[in-house]
Amino acid sequence: MISVSADRPPPGPKAPRAAFAGFGWTVSDEDRALWREAMSRRAQEAFARGQAAFQAGNTSLSLFWLERAERMSRHNPNLKWSVGLACLSAGRLIDCLVRMEDLRQDFGLREAAFLEVVCLARLQRMEEATIRMQAALSAFHATPETYPLAEQIAVSAELPGWMTASNAGTVHIGTSCPVRLFLDGREIARGITGGTYDLPEGWRAARHLSVRVGRRHVLGSPLDIAALTRCESFVEATADGLRGWIWTPAEPEHVPVITLWNGSTLWAEAFAQDVDSDVPLARYRVFHVPARECPERDEGPLDLWNENGRLLTGAPVDPLVGKLVSGQTRGLPARLRPVKIQPGRMRPHLPRRSPGCAVVIPVYADRVRTMACLRSVLATCPADVPVIVVDDATPEPSLAQALDQLAEDGRIILIRHERNRGFPISANDGMRAAAGRDILLLNSDTLVPAGWVERLRARLAESDVGTVTPLSNDATILSYPSTDRPNPVPSLAEMRAMDRLCQKNVAVSKEIDLPTAHGFCMAISADCLAETGLFCEDLFAQGYGEENDFCLRATARGFRHLAAPELYVAHVGSASFGTARNALGVRNLDILNALHPGYHALVARFIAADPLHETRRRLDAARLLQQGAGRPAILMVQHDAGGGVGRVVRERSEAFEADGVLALALRPHESGCLLEYALDGKRFPNLKYRLPDELPSLLDLLAALRVQAVEWHHLIGHAPCIRTLHEGLGVPYDVFIHDHVWFCPRISLCDGAGRYCGEPDPAGCELCVARWGSYLGEDLSIADLLARSTRELSGARRLMAPSDDTVRRICRHFPGLTIEALPLEDDAALHKDIMPHRHATRGQPLRVCVVGGISQWKGYDVLLALATEIQTHRLPIVLSLVGHTHDDEALISRGVRVTGEYREDEVQALIRQQQPDVGLIPSIAPETWCYALGQVWRSGLEAVCFDLGAQGERVRRSMTGLAVPLGVAPYQLAMILLGRWGAV
Repeated sequence: MISVSADRPPPGPKAPRAAFAGFGWTVSDEDRALWREAMSRRAQEAFARGQAAFQAGNTSLSLFWLERAERMSRHNPNLKWSVGLACLSAGRLIDCLVRMEDLRQDFGLREAAFLEVVCLARLQRMEEATIRMQAALSAFHATPETYPLAEQIAVSAELPGWMTASNAGTVHIGTSCPVRLFLDGREIARGITGGTYDLPEGWRAARHLSVRVGRRHVLGSPLDIAALTRCESFVEATADGLRGWIWTPAEPEHVPVITLWNGSTLWAEAFAQDVDSDVPLARYRVFHVPARECPERDEGPLDLWNENGRLLTGAPVDPLVGKLVSGQTRGLPARLRPVKIQPGRMRPHLPRRSPGCAVVIPVYADRVRTMACLRSVLATCPADVPVIVVDDATPEPSLAQALDQLAEDGRIILIRHERNRGFPISANDGMRAAAGRDILLLNSDTLVPAGWVERLRARLAESDVGTVTPLSNDATILSYPSTDRPNPVPSLAEMRAMDRLCQKNVAVSKEIDLPTAHGFCMAISADCLAETGLFCEDLFAQGYGEENDFCLRATARGFRHLAAPELYVAHVGSASFGTARNALGVRNLDILNALHPGYHALVARFIAADPLHETRRRLDAARLLQQGAGRPAILMVQHDAGGGVGRVVRERSEAFEADGVLALALRPHESGCLLEYALDGKRFPNLKYRLPDELPSLLDLLAALRVQAVEWHHLIGHAPCIRTLHEGLGVPYDVFIHDHVWFCPRISLCDGAGRYCGEPDPAGCELCVARWGSYLGEDLSIADLLARSTRELSGARRLMAPSDDTVRRICRHFPGLTIEALPLEDDAALHKDIMPHRHATRGQPLRVCVVGGISQWKGYDVLLALATEIQTHRLPIVLSLVGHTHDDEALISRGVRVTGEYREDEVQALIRQQQPDVGLIPSIAPETWCYALGQVWRSGLEAVCFDLGAQGERVRRSMTGLAVPLGVAPYQLAMILLGRWGAV
């Protein structure tokens, strides 16, 4: 059940290489980049073909290609949009609806919101269509093409009409009845009977626009003005002035107006071509303020405002920063001159007396998250620690009122800005108000546990410590469990449980230095703040990078930055800046690197050294022990390639867990191994062990987990010491035989030309390996391999294999073994619904479907040769592959429909889409099972395969389909298919 990629040249015997990544084999960043590039190229090619077919009116072909592209790039929303449109055109309304719901929820996409209504209306789900149309009209501007649909829904729902508004300050009303208009409950017009009405000046300051007939709202009323006028923007300083983009997602047709620092205005009319965004159909409009129109003197940052009177993201912006980031540093003021990173003089490491501390929380929006944060803070802060909240001109009246009430009750000190000024200025205002205390700076989207103040202050107790940062689910280098992928946002209870885990399992005495703190939760000593100064207010606009700049300046003064891994603070994460978030982060990182040359390398060195790995691993081990809860455990050793082996491990894990046994899995890693909870390999990502150095630590954890036995599924890619892991644990081991690696260094019993070897004697095997190479990744002779396999198989407590054919084949090479045949599927249940003697429809070609990832030994060459014969002789056969190969293009060029990669839950639907008459299993090696055959049978098809291995055995036993001799010519195979299943 190992698939060896046919496009990888086999290694020579002098330098054997494992078939898959593992111990001693480093997958470089370049390797990963090449793989991503190849996948992206294939997805783009499929997308282009799908678009061309759609333009040509061939909806069926378009869907085939677009869905192939979508499966290759599952998280690409632009593909999801294109597939949704094609599904709508093809009448696949449910498929379209699912995609549009996703796009509307994930991106607030106007077009998706209205297409949801189209799908629901065509499905006659009118009640749902009304709800969705109400939501769409109340948040988005409707174009004239949508008016008939709005009218239809209003009539169906027996509403008196409908409405939509524009950022131009107009409202269009579809009704013949007199209506009344209200802004936040204040009547502004009455007696209007439909058409377009101009809203009064200042309408953007209101929250809701209502249109009523009597007391009844029309469809789309009340309108959410903030949603309609939401503006996303970005501005940065460049060498030639100020550049940026702006758009209104609720009405992309609207041309925004920007107000500059001097009161002049600028229309953003031209569409951007190069904005990096995942938002489908995004229509960013660019603007440029030339350098000659910016102030000539160093006047500091400049304000740029949108039509709602709010600063653009990235503003205030200093034009001189454009010279800094472009390397034109001559003549820049002192505040913008680059300073190379270097530690300052060593400060004395002595106890310090704290002048007291204060909590500072800048606040802008999101009442629910902000109030949850404040509740957790106020419930855990000592009485002598003031909580200073800086309201940065929140646009949410309910949040402002809640803050006012807390201030009135004396629970917080409230500072309020008249206009939005960004995180750095807000944080500084709060720190100034703290009057010389230590500062605990918190984001308003955090949740803190009991004792957090005391633990942070304890880390600040030394005179050379400038800042302290705890662990969190979302804190880049301080994230836990994972640092390289998003972690789930914990609930309050989950955060508290994680914090208790940290307190119990982390040594407080150990100090871990950081390159910089992280601003989500950052303790700052009063001494550090006094010597370093506040956050820089004129460079980082709304935020990102200001705390890094502060820390680097503090480092130059000899202050250290410490982790507090004994504390865990939840960080919900913010979307305050919309699609400008990434752009602002990149811009500010460029500024940071320009100001502090070497910053990027400093962080890279920290990541490479990973001084927090031991801490994260200890926490993972503690959580895994909790997962086990004293149950006995089984350890399954597997390779790192997934496939059939991965499925067997997963299914056996489910069975073990159902019996109350903790299921563990061990995968190879380039420096050793990775221990996993078998049912969720991502839950404990830090249980990596360098081998053989850290073998004792691994054994200690496995013993603590009460491992009762080790089950070998595949040892390829593993360090040699894994083969004796059971001895270190003092437990038995079982072996599940998945393939022929026990006696064949090429694993598949195929030579490099893609031919079944016939299983020669050891001398013949040596000749094969000498010519074609080994996939074992070990410098091992055939004699040594056989001797080792004899010893290991004989020493196992239990031997298992999927099929009788595998049992017989292994026993021929290793006589005297007792191997239990354990079928991986219930064949009787699989082929009970097969339709025997099925034929292609008269006048239609025979449709033959192949399923799976087809490598060379899985029959790629057979499939390619068969396709060539069909094409050459114009045979009435259509081949489709529900799966992928190493060279899809070669098959596609010969007329094969190749769907591309799929998830297991998709395969039956994909098979049905091909409308096949028969399934083909083209494997040219004896398989030990064959999950693809099960999928063919599950779809009700008979199967054709070569008469060898488990596939031939199972087809013959089923009394359906055909098992044909191995080596039959491709043309003859085509004739067999046509003769048995062709049209009659």
